[in-house]
Amino acid sequence: MTPAVLVFGWGNLSRGDDALGPLFVQALSAAGTDGVELLEDYQLQIEHALDLRGRERVLFVDASLSCAAPFEVTPLRAVAVGGVTTHALSPEAVMGVYRKLYAVEPPPCTLLAIRGDRFGLGEPPGATALSHLVKALDWACVWLDAGRADGDDATRVAS
Repeated sequence: MTPAVLVFGWGNLSRGDDALGPLFVQALSAAGTDGVELLEDYQLQIEHALDLRGRERVLFVDASLSCAAPFEVTPLRAVAVGGVTTHALSPEAVMGVYRKLYAVEPPPCTLLAIRGDRFGLGEPPGATALSHLVKALDWACVWLDAGRADGDDATRVAS
């Protein structure tokens, strides 16, 4: 049986704060999450559209240089995909692939962008980014428990 909720973090563990997505998933895994599937990868690809099937909601988690600190939460909408490459899609494009494959709208999806500043190859995640990660995890625990994300109707910036 497919769990109703998918939490999908992506990023490069070898590029400093870019590791925030996978570290987020690993932290949730260590804490234990019933009824939630956790997935991490290096980047989003067209095949990840298959992971959305049978879900009630999906939380995409990634590091961001442009979001406000410590994190932002944004509801997502599928975008039409034209010439799709096989690498480095946005969550909205993954949702668009899902819509094209199944001819229905994807489940509600939310992006949790965690502020990072250091993305150098071989760098560890910075202390500030790890602090942002903790705050994002606190928010996600409420999101998982509540059954709906704070900010599904509007962009949210954490304080």
